[in-house]
Amino acid sequence: MMEVAGPWMEVFERKEKSGGAEALLGSSARTASPPPADSPSIRRSQPILITSHRAKGLESFSSFPSIPNPFPELCSPSKSPVLVGSLPPQSSDKHLIKVYGEDSHSRSVWVSPGATAREVCHLLVQTAHCSDHENWALLELHPTLGLERCLEDHEVVLEVRGTWSLKGDTRLVFCKNYAKYEFFRKPMLFFPESMISDSADVSRGMTSSELIQEPRHLQYVADLDDLNVYAVVNGRKLYGAPAEFSFCIKPSRKPVRSQDLKILCAENEQTRTCWTSAFRLFKHGKQLQCNYQLSKSAPRSPEGSRLADGKSKSEASLVAMDFSGKAGGRVIQNPTEAQSAEREEGQAWRRREALRCSLPNLNSAARPSSIHKSQPWFHGGVSRKEAQRLIEKQGLVDGMFLIRESQQHAQCFVLSLCFKLKTKHYLVIPCEEGGRKYFTMDDGLTLFIDLLQLVEFHQINKGILPVCLKHPCVCVAL
Repeated sequence: MMEVAGPWMEVFERKEKSGGAEALLGSSARTASPPPADSPSIRRSQPILITSHRAKGLESFSSFPSIPNPFPELCSPSKSPVLVGSLPPQSSDKHLIKVYGEDSHSRSVWVSPGATAREVCHLLVQTAHCSDHENWALLELHPTLGLERCLEDHEVVLEVRGTWSLKGDTRLVFCKNYAKYEFFRKPMLFFPESMISDSADVSRGMTSSELIQEPRHLQYVADLDDLNVYAVVNGRKLYGAPAEFSFCIKPSRKPVRSQDLKILCAENEQTRTCWTSAFRLFKHGKQLQCNYQLSKSAPRSPEGSRLADGKSKSEASLVAMDFSGKAGGRVIQNPTEAQSAEREEGQAWRRREALRCSLPNLNSAARPSSIHKSQPWFHGGVSRKEAQRLIEKQGLVDGMFLIRESQQHAQCFVLSLCFKLKTKHYLVIPCEEGGRKYFTMDDGLTLFIDLLQLVEFHQINKGILPVCLKHPCVCVAL
């Protein structure tokens, strides 16, 4: 012990003990005391014990005051939206899966072992803040093999991923699919009489409506318990198919190999859709009908709410009115008269728009001609083949459409529209009248100042089209 004279006195004490981990190495303490003249005895502080071997990762700093965190938003998972998705949930049975959007960006989500494709879609709709909750699907995509199929709503996602090869490039894509259960709504379109005539009973013929109730007649084609049906993309180049409308049957319980693939080819897209729908129906049977009923009973979002006939609530609340009489308006009860009134209203709308656009004080800059570039249905300069593939992937339902730039005609556009399982293409031509630029699809009979006006008109009027525009083919991003 050493004493230092002066107005204050500092006392240092050092103790050592023999014996392994409990030796006090360099233990010291310092205290301040009043001058010796005023203090009869010297008060010594107690030493702080510091162990020679600290357990790794178990250091305790409880004896020191805590330092406040200056950036809690960067370190607190409860306040950081970036770290929440990367941290596992409290329950240890969750699994992290990666799902891609159609823009090649991905999102990782935690799912339970028994999560179905329907449940994962609902989770992605919430986390990605999608504008509507309907007609979403998970697409199983094999880019190298050129195979893709839509997972059924009841399929367990982790079980599907368990069949993939670890070295492959297989992925899940979150996308729209309007035609998952379209054959329940229009069985004659998907199963024409010519397709099911050979599988009819001996005593009587079978209708397409009966086929979707009893798909047992397809068992003569293949046993699909351990098989899945895929659409083939670019079948001519990859497999030397005679046409582009190819589909594939492959085993579902082991990693895919090229020698396990059975490639079939149809004459057109309608025939391929009929065959793949028939295989789906036979493989899953009544389960597909349960999925369909569940999809109809699911709650709808306010912005995308639909009724059983496919119309929105706002559309269903509209009635045909006649205001031509002197006594005021009346409701038109006759359907034929209502259709006639709709045509007359469409023609009147055309005259009003033509008159409005011909006014000299029209501000052409108020609605630029390039407004279509910001619309979800516009797909730029994609090819005819790519446009057909986009529509086929999101569902061959009547009214599915997109607009693209024409690759054969300068300054022209093409409206690609699905009708009766086929994609039709309509050329949109620019023209001038009265010194102003318009767009038309019927040789100048109906003029539109831009493509947005053309789409808005044909969403409520068929015009020269076989069906009104209903479902825009959009690119889904995560």
